Parts: sequence; structure tokens; C-alpha cells
Amino acid sequence: MSGGARLPLRGQPGAFDVDRVAAALLYEGYMLYPYRPSAVKNRRRFNFGIVSPSAGEAPVMQTEALVTAGDAVRVGVRARFLHLVDRVTGGEHWSEAIERVVEVSPAPPGNMRVVAAGWPAHETIEGAVVRHQCAVECELEVTAVRVAADVHRIRVRLSNRTVAPIDGGEDPLLRSLVSAHLILTVSDGAWVSSLDPPAALAAASAACTNVGAWPVMAGAPGDRDTMLASPIIMYDYPEIAAASAGDLFDATEIDEILSLRVLTLTDGEQDEIRHADAQARRLLERTQALSADDFMQMHGTMRRPDAAR
Repeated sequence: MSGGARLPLRGQPGAFDVDRVAAALLYEGYMLYPYRPSAVKNRRRFNFGIVSPSAGEAPVMQTEALVTAGDAVRVGVRARFLHLVDRVTGGEHWSEAIERVVEVSPAPPGNMRVVAAGWPAHETIEGAVVRHQCAVECELEVTAVRVAADVHRIRVRLSNRTVAPIDGGEDPLLRSLVSAHLILTVSDGAWVSSLDPPAALAAASAACTNVGAWPVMAGAPGDRDTMLASPIIMYDYPEIAAASAGDLFDATEIDEILSLRVLTLTDGEQDEIRHADAQARRLLERTQALSADDFMQMHGTMRRPDAAR
């Protein structure tokens, strides 16, 4: 998703919690209003950050960023994505999701580090419900190149090593890394903003190559120990909207409008949402529990744009 507008990411209060911002990204587009499996827009997942099987169009996600390093600098990386599971009930398909994490432990720059991970195919049958999980294999690689006396360019590559069937009859999303994003951390060092690097490092920052992800500073404004690289381009220090009651899976929409629309759904439509999956059920129950004061909080607040955050 291109563009640079700040997105009002959803979540509970805790504006600068990197994990909550990352979780909002993880489920962005997971399902869309009217949140029913039977809705055309929800019959096929539309997530950002698709890292396709090895023979697909986008089998690699890469991000590069600069870090100023002290003598004891350590860089760590955590990749997060969704592994889709095909649920079949009475011939109807619905994609559920399992969260996956792959980590490279903190270590000095310059040491090539590769972590491979995989999950086997698996199938369960519960009455009339069949759940099928395809095998997925991936690789997370972290390398570094010194670009100045105390500056390194860190490269992170998340690769999908899954081999898809030749016949092509299967949904490739079932073997993809879905909503993939990266969290980069550093100790005894500091990340350099890719959006606003200092003049002395502007050329080195511009030479960084990012494929399918863009790194921004994360955490409280001024912190320089964490970067969040995602397929959704944001400004540095993205925040969770404190007035939001929870994730609606569409950070470009308005909470108040979506919440009110959910309450206008018929009993039958709400019952379909309730039985879709755990994420949909929690969204419905949370929306039904909103009070008048909650809606007033979402209605809007006048703030000075230059006021301290």
C-alpha cells in the first residue's frame, strides 16, 4: 500500500506499544465489513504483505536500514505473519489464521545469521467441520555491511521456501506468509530514520533497498531502539488510536461508522458473524457492548496539530 498518510491504527489504549501496532498490521484486511463469510469481499482474503511460495510472484520480503553502532551493539529481528487454514463446512470455505513468529536472536552486525522454520501439513475433522493446513517453510536472514566508521546497513530478508503444487489448483494463499512484517531491535546502538535521516547519512539511507516493506521508527517519539518494517507505509512512530475500542481490520476506515453499521445488521447476519471465527466473534461482542460514552469518544476530538503528543 503506497502513500505516506498517518494511519489511525486500531487497538486498546497504549499508543506507543510496538506489539499492538504490529498486531493491527497483522490483521489489517483480515476481514472487511459486513464481516460475514458469505460476503463476496470476504470469500477471498485481501491482506497486505503476501510473501508467496518460492515459485510465486513475490517470494521475498526485504528491508534495509542504517544503525549507528556502539562497541557492544546487538541487532535482533522478529518476523510475524499469518498462516492460513482452510475451514470447510458443508462445502463452504473460510480461511482462519494462525499467528507465526520467526526470530533471529540479538547478535553483533556482520555475522550472517539465517534461521529456517517450517510447519507441516495438518488436517482435523470436528463433526461437519474440516480444517486443512498446508505445509509452509520460510527463512529469515540478517546480514550487515559497514558503510561508515560507526554505521552499518542492516539487511533483513524473509523468504518463503514453500514449494507449491504444480497443478495450480490450490489457493496459493494457503502456502503464503500472509500479512508479513518485521520488527528490528538494537541495543548499544540507534536506528537511523529512513524518512528523515541526518544529512551526513542521507545518501547511505537512500541507497537502502526495500522490497515489499518499509521501515519506520517505532515506540515512543524519540526512541531509536526499534524499527517496524511493514507493507503499509507509515510515518515514523505510528500510534494506536486510544479512542478505538478494538481492531476493525480496516485502519483506513472510521471506527464510529463501522461500529454503527455492525449494530444495524440483522439478527441472522450477526449470527453468521458470531459463527465465522474467534476474531469475528470478538469484534461483534465488543461492538455490541459499546456504551453511548464509548461512541462519543469515537465521534471526534478537536486537537491542535502542533500540540505535544
